[in-house]
Amino acid sequence: MPGPRLFEPLTIDGLTLANRIVIAPMCQYSAVDGCMTDWHLIHLGQLALSGAGLLTIEAAAVVPEGRITYADVGLYDAATQAAMGRTLDGIRRHSDMPVGVQLAHAGRKASTDLPWHGGATIAPSSPNGWQTVAPSPLGFGADDTPPVALDRDGLAALRDAFAAAAKRAAELELDLVQLHGAHGYLLHQFLSPLSNRRDDAYGGSLENRMRFPLEVFDAVRAAFPAGKPVTMRVSGTDWVEGGWTIDQTVAFAQALAARGCSAIHVSSGGLDARQAIPVGPGYQVPLARAVKQAVGIPVVAVGLITEPDHAEAIVGTGDADLVAVARTILYDPHWPWHAAAALGGTVVAPNQYLRSQPRQYKDLLQPPRQR
Repeated sequence: MPGPRLFEPLTIDGLTLANRIVIAPMCQYSAVDGCMTDWHLIHLGQLALSGAGLLTIEAAAVVPEGRITYADVGLYDAATQAAMGRTLDGIRRHSDMPVGVQLAHAGRKASTDLPWHGGATIAPSSPNGWQTVAPSPLGFGADDTPPVALDRDGLAALRDAFAAAAKRAAELELDLVQLHGAHGYLLHQFLSPLSNRRDDAYGGSLENRMRFPLEVFDAVRAAFPAGKPVTMRVSGTDWVEGGWTIDQTVAFAQALAARGCSAIHVSSGGLDARQAIPVGPGYQVPLARAVKQAVGIPVVAVGLITEPDHAEAIVGTGDADLVAVARTILYDPHWPWHAAAALGGTVVAPNQYLRSQPRQYKDLLQPPRQR
């Protein structure tokens, strides 16, 4: 009998993943001046022992003003690069799991407080706040200080900042870069007609609204080493009438694929407070399926995928090539172990943990490769 598809390897460009389980980027709001701390070493180190195929570092802002909160991670200068390097050194001493990073700019959703302090927008004149930027001077909330609309020089500077961050990622020998084009952040703000009301070459038609995100992709692809994947996370829909739709997502995905995008991670929402999301197990999988049917590159599904049989069905039926887990793996850091046990697969585990394997699961846990 063939083994579970979820535990078959997959090669994306020059990167081979041991299985189809991706740990999605998850913001921790625990950095200091953009620099990772011991929390990130503990958090990511734990996940690097989980047996997943890929670990993705949380959204790393490409400029300080691109952070969601004042405690977000950055990759915009020597100090933030060194702090991320320290974290990576700790992970790599004990895990050979591939590690990628998500590069991001929050746009009009920047300058907010920590989620456990309410997450409200912080005014530019207040401590820990700053002036936000966006495609158009439209705030996310009615009471927010309006963002400043980016002019041509501002667009060029941010495009260069994304490329510079990609070069820093290459210097850190990260295995993959993901661009954050979802959840209502800057690149998504350019895509959606709800947040992009420009009347120049970067607004109006779908072609124009895609222009800046595609320029950023091209710049990052040129800056990151050939043979290493550059992927993008997208919101498949705004879940708001008159907003970004799955048909537009498909067109964007096709344009990305034509430019050499390595994979597309399909999420949804985050752009407009009026969103009406039909939350339930696998609620975003149909969006991934639509993209998968339109492009010839790997597609990642995400969103309340908590059960091994469900994850196996998603990749087994071809709805997506990989599944991403986030809150699921925070709740159960060894979810890939348990999924392998349920489906009859195997995962790599540290030598120190091999004897934890229950007797009924012979060869479930495999030792690391010799390095």
